[in-house]
Amino acid sequence: MTQAHPRISKAVIPAAGLGTRFLPATKATPKEMLPVVDKPAIQYVVEEAAAAGLSDVLMVTGRNKRPLEDHFDRNYELESALTKKGDAGRLAKVQESSDLATMHYVRQGDPRGLGHAVLCAAPHVGEEPFAVLLGDDLIDPRDPLLSRMVEIQEQFGGSVVALMEVDPEQIHLYGCAAVEATPDADVVRVTGLVEKPEPAEAPSNLAIIGRYVLDPAVFGILRETEPGRGGEIQLTDALQKLAVDEKVGGPVHGVVFKGRRYDTGDRGDYLRAIVRLACEREDLGPDFRTWLRSYVTEEI
Repeated sequence: MTQAHPRISKAVIPAAGLGTRFLPATKATPKEMLPVVDKPAIQYVVEEAAAAGLSDVLMVTGRNKRPLEDHFDRNYELESALTKKGDAGRLAKVQESSDLATMHYVRQGDPRGLGHAVLCAAPHVGEEPFAVLLGDDLIDPRDPLLSRMVEIQEQFGGSVVALMEVDPEQIHLYGCAAVEATPDADVVRVTGLVEKPEPAEAPSNLAIIGRYVLDPAVFGILRETEPGRGGEIQLTDALQKLAVDEKVGGPVHGVVFKGRRYDTGDRGDYLRAIVRLACEREDLGPDFRTWLRSYVTEEI
């Protein structure tokens, strides 16, 4: 019989990156604020955390990221103007972001990698398990992933990573997991992790995507982790230590995700994500799909 573990309530969202792949758009605008249809990408991520019951969200930011804080704050002047116009629909959309969760912010003064960003959350998180959500991966709410990961962590303790099968030739773009099967078809035991291996050296084709549920023991490991690939403190390196010695902070499990994921990490995938989401919107989809068919047929 498995032991029940404490309920997770805190989520950490690293958002200190410079967004260099989207220059010049990100020269003065955080990449997390770039719109995906009509909402900034970061709002989808906070919505996902809130839907999984994580009502306490810490955002790890950097310089020029003030618009993130403004977006999740109240805007009384705009709300007043919309109220006077009787525009209840737009008023609800404006207020939605400020009502999602209790938001907190900390700055990552020195951008030293994802592991360092997670370590910046230690004073806020304390000794509780917590989730980490990366903003480049948007998970379709119809295919819940984070809630399943929380369920597995509460059942087994330790840490949980999100995994997805990728083309073996693409595994060098991701962290990669060595795994063992469990009785649950969508859950594996992680026995090792390696950051961006060459295809011939990869232990599997299971790539880590941007969702983690972590035991607080990871903070102690990160404090002692030397910079790895790219000269940065890699979260994957810390998780590798947890995977090979569960006495440190419990086992590491993986949830193999087969649902819809929208990658906004580069320009091409960002555009594809917008098209896919727009096509599926009830208010935009019918007209947009008609135009898209016409465009593809006539112009391409």
